[in-house]
Amino acid sequence: MFSAMRHSLTSLALSICCTLPAVANTTPMGKIASQQTRHIATVFPGRMTGSPSEMLAADYIKQQFSQLGYQSDIRRFNTRYLYTTKDGHQSWHNVSASSVIAAREGIEPQQIIIMAHLDTYSPLSDNDVNNNLGGLTLQGIDDNASGLGVMLELATRLKDIPTRYGIRFIATSGEEIGKLGAEDVLKRMSASEKKNTLLVINLDNLIVGDKLYFNSGKSTPTAVSKLTRDRALKLARQLNVKATTNPGLNAKYPKGTGCCSDADVFDEAGIPVLTVEATNWSLGKKDGYQQRAKSKAFPDGTSWHNGLFDNQQYLDKWLPTRIEKRSHDVVRVMLPLVKELAKAKQ
Repeated sequence: MFSAMRHSLTSLALSICCTLPAVANTTPMGKIASQQTRHIATVFPGRMTGSPSEMLAADYIKQQFSQLGYQSDIRRFNTRYLYTTKDGHQSWHNVSASSVIAAREGIEPQQIIIMAHLDTYSPLSDNDVNNNLGGLTLQGIDDNASGLGVMLELATRLKDIPTRYGIRFIATSGEEIGKLGAEDVLKRMSASEKKNTLLVINLDNLIVGDKLYFNSGKSTPTAVSKLTRDRALKLARQLNVKATTNPGLNAKYPKGTGCCSDADVFDEAGIPVLTVEATNWSLGKKDGYQQRAKSKAFPDGTSWHNGLFDNQQYLDKWLPTRIEKRSHDVVRVMLPLVKELAKAKQ
């Protein structure tokens, strides 16, 4: 039964996978990313871990990578999450998650991983359902079709450029229920692969936040932070892109470091990371969770997980052209940075 369902889902994904053709080098920076962001969010809403929508989105992303000439595959893994009813009863929900990995080898065995999570928020309680958090209607433009869009544009623009180091593109599942996809990726990596991973770049929540941030991991060596985070900030200044780093106003989150994303899994394993996000580390508890100043459109200063806010129509109304602008800015900085780090030969 599952095999038949997967076959039908794959067929449907293939039928729509070619709606966004490969774009020439003359295409403006960020256009591919913004188109992919809108496409993924609106064609595959409700990409909850283990859902049919997530399976469809994973198949779509795999086909995009394959069309670009990358070796690509879907990694499925079984997991579960805890659901709490309004009377306090808790039960485990078993799911089969779908992450996508695409790769191109370099001349040497070292690699750079570029990562963005695929899944949208799964309601974890009756209270979540009542508050419209997660569910089948959540498009997840900001969280995190935006990261996937930038990742796909980088893959498009890098596909014909030889690099000294290999590049892995990973669309993870299970981020919203505990960074489970990232944990699965790390668990499958050999000791040699871990040693040869020079950097993990995590793209997450790029649209709604007041400011664009580049942050390192807490365990990332200072020398690596200078080549990655600090270099990204320098490129941003040169390109007139407004960007900054966590000012460290909360003692739990030191200056220049990020938090609470798939990158944490690799940071805790001692692998250098660079997180790219849009939020506001100076607001609220100064922990990066309040994305912007509170307003009529965003009464809590957030769009996190909320189906009413994190969708194309709402963001186009209250933040017109923001999807295109942020896509443009992030790609302009990340493309030259990745070329430098991967030692592109041009």
